[in-house]
Amino acid sequence: MSTLIVGLDNTIVNLALPAIQRDLNAPVTGLQWTIDAYTLVLASLLMLSGSTADRFGRRGTFQVGLAVFGIGSLLCSLAPNIGALIAFRMVQAVGGSMLNPVAMSIVTNTFTEARERAQAIGVWAGVAGLSMALGPVVGGVLVDTGGWQSIFWLNLPICVLAIVLTAVYVPDSKADRPRPLDPVGQVLVIVLLMTSTFAIIEGPGAGWGSSSIIACLVAAAVSGVLLLWYESRRTDPLVDPRFFRSVPFTAATVSAVCGYAGMAGFLFLNALYLQSVRGLTPLQAGLITLPMALPAALFSPVSGRIVAARGPRLPLAVAGVGVAVCGGLLSVLAADTPVWYLVIAYVVFGIGFGLLNAPITNTAVSGMPRSQAGVASGIAATSRQVGVSLGVAILGSVATARVVGPFRTGFPAASHASWLLMAGCGVVVLVLGFLATTRWALRTAAVAAARIAVLEEPRLASV
Repeated sequence: MSTLIVGLDNTIVNLALPAIQRDLNAPVTGLQWTIDAYTLVLASLLMLSGSTADRFGRRGTFQVGLAVFGIGSLLCSLAPNIGALIAFRMVQAVGGSMLNPVAMSIVTNTFTEARERAQAIGVWAGVAGLSMALGPVVGGVLVDTGGWQSIFWLNLPICVLAIVLTAVYVPDSKADRPRPLDPVGQVLVIVLLMTSTFAIIEGPGAGWGSSSIIACLVAAAVSGVLLLWYESRRTDPLVDPRFFRSVPFTAATVSAVCGYAGMAGFLFLNALYLQSVRGLTPLQAGLITLPMALPAALFSPVSGRIVAARGPRLPLAVAGVGVAVCGGLLSVLAADTPVWYLVIAYVVFGIGFGLLNAPITNTAVSGMPRSQAGVASGIAATSRQVGVSLGVAILGSVATARVVGPFRTGFPAASHASWLLMAGCGVVVLVLGFLATTRWALRTAAVAAARIAVLEEPRLASV
């Protein structure tokens, strides 16, 4: 249920962006921040939420996240202007940071056998796909009938019901040796993500040579270097560098960034294209997007079964091809592109993205100590949200900065470079899918897991 509301929220908010732009008189950068304010806070807090759940209990942390997410959703529906909406989206994200990574940790600690875990992750990914299938239609109906505010009302009853069901059915669990808090690492992560995204979104408008953009770029570079230096010297870092000694884990992290950057850029650009360029209503835009959402929903559970039976290489390869081909097809987009052409591109993307989630998640958590499941799944989830932020920031900025003349006539050609960048993201996923499943890569995963186990053993004994 938490995966459902988070997935619905992401899809529906993108669909509602043109309506939000009209009602709140928001610039395109305001629309980018409506998405990225949420994903940046989410990405900044996911690892903290994972370690918090490991320390204080996964069930309680999960329930608090549902409550805060519901409160944030209610505040978003009451936002009087774009600034308030962005602020309330950040509140919503605080709750969201306690949902999917903690849910993934609960699944990992409940299903300890590798095959069962892969199948359970497939079900989890299937719900994520279902949310994508429902999102366009549900969002279109809500925005058309109740305005953009109604998309946030939908979360409230689901949050309440999920809190009750969690109390009844979800077993509580904690890590044998939870990590201590890492406030310095947490601050450095927030500074790195916020300053780099601000520079990417505001750079085209403010000018790349402006003092504010240069200051943000410098702050991002310094915080990134300090983060690597500081975390490598901590006994219990927020971002554990030891995980990245595993090539499959690192490849899964980078694939998640690239895959979700492609997805987020696709949803953002496609919502503007269908409604602001072609003049479709939110419901019409949602219906025409169904050829993307339905394959994503259908292939997500299939991906879990493939991973359980044959490993992650095949679904990762097909996912990369799907994202790359869709980006290539849309790189010649025009205001009057035939609907059948769009449908083909959407179907290809839906198949590719539907196969992406399960192998990434399974590769990220497989081989990692169960005691650190919250942190490992938190890093994997963070990489997805970083990808969403970068996708909206980079692909959105590249497209909008190149618009010549009226937006309606200039946007299609201006978006071509962004679609090619999306195709490049798919190529990266394809290449890493093969690299991460080689014998050499699997050996690095075994060595990394052994080292982590050796370092954990004396501390566990002392506890």
